[in-house]
Amino acid sequence: MAKNTLNSQFRKIDVDSYGDDVFKEEDATNDGITTNGVDERQVSHLINSGKHVDALKVMLNNSAINSKNTAAKDNVFAIVLQILMSIRVTDIDKAVDALSTDQIDVLMKYIYRGFESPTDGSSAHLLIWHQKTYDRGGVGAIVRVLTDKKRV
Repeated sequence: MAKNTLNSQFRKIDVDSYGDDVFKEEDATNDGITTNGVDERQVSHLINSGKHVDALKVMLNNSAINSKNTAAKDNVFAIVLQILMSIRVTDIDKAVDALSTDQIDVLMKYIYRGFESPTDGSSAHLLIWHQKTYDRGGVGAIVRVLTDKKRV
């Protein structure tokens, strides 16, 4: 039993501020319309020179996850989707094998975002990407994407 029962300091804490219904978005580190520090010319040069995997790595490492700006997220998503669609189906295995675990998780986020807004012919290609990414990342990659509050 506590010796000091007259202490009421614990009653000054507002416990309602810690509830699940009071969610505050983290502060954004980049609110510009840029692609979060990625030079688009460099990425387009990598795509045009056939280095699709390197362009994908650059975009996954510098994704706009922490940005609140939807225009920046849409811009980065469009570039990542362009890269994913430009990689041939036979080269997807090599591209996924070259990625780290964190890059696999970010890639899975972009794949699910691509499923949300399909374009002509992208769904079949994204399903192949999903299968290859799932083979490399396992169920953990899917669980981490679905439980993470940060969206791409």
